[in-house]
Amino acid sequence: MTTVQKRRIPWYLWPFWALWKLVSGIVEFTGRIVAVVLGLVLMIVGIIVSLTIVGVVVGAPLAIVGMLLTLRGLF
Repeated sequence: MTTVQKRRIPWYLWPFWALWKLVSGIVEFTGRIVAVVLGLVLMIVGIIVSLTIVGVVVGAPLAIVGMLLTLRGLF
């Protein structure tokens, strides 16, 4: 069995640690929002391109990549 040790942050470093956690949370949330929006745009473009017979070759994979990117951003 392995034991997990929690590292305690010294009181004088706590403000820097808290600021770091805040900034990293904002960057992570922004990345997720960008992924969802970009995925939705790719899905819409892929569906529009797929309306023609020739465009299915490009549009279907584009829509699939958009769907996967949206799912990755949500979960």
